[in-house]
Amino acid sequence: MAALLALSRAIDRVNEIIGRWVAWLILLAVLISAANATIRKAFNISSNAWLELQWYLFGAAFLLAAAYTLKQNEHIRIDVVYGMFSRRVQHWIDLLGHIFFLMPFTILMICYFVPYVSLSVRSGEMSSSAGGLILWPAKMLLLIGFVQLGFQGVSEIIKKIAVMRGDIDDPTPFVSAHEQAELEGEALADEVRS
Repeated sequence: MAALLALSRAIDRVNEIIGRWVAWLILLAVLISAANATIRKAFNISSNAWLELQWYLFGAAFLLAAAYTLKQNEHIRIDVVYGMFSRRVQHWIDLLGHIFFLMPFTILMICYFVPYVSLSVRSGEMSSSAGGLILWPAKMLLLIGFVQLGFQGVSEIIKKIAVMRGDIDDPTPFVSAHEQAELEGEALADEVRS
């Protein structure tokens, strides 16, 4: 189990670095969007390449941050139902969800995207819009995002099994929305009192 946990830590570290770096792509997309809109309104000129670049950046941020979001345990779930169960049952739900839903879907998407991206790269596929960008980098981001998500899924499965066996502490303890609101309220009350 020690070797698997070391693998899990390495995957987590890589996805943490990528996730934090990719967050800056949102700022870049906003700046490009603002500049493009300003130039279009002020000078009545525009470029499909700038518009497509915004889409690429947003897509890259979304796809490349999916693994980081999974690592942080921030994907959406139905907390009202999930929160009713004991933490042990929640671990089982997470583990079975990762094994039977996340991993098959991720593997399926990777299998579909490999030939899709390969064909796009070989053909040098371009946007059908006048002045548009090449398409294969955007398609490559799809593949990379799902590969990252697959690796993070493996890491999460390793960590869930280790937590359930008692080998490690729970890295992401569940706090319901109600408990989170209470904690924030108490912290705010303490801050006001001092």
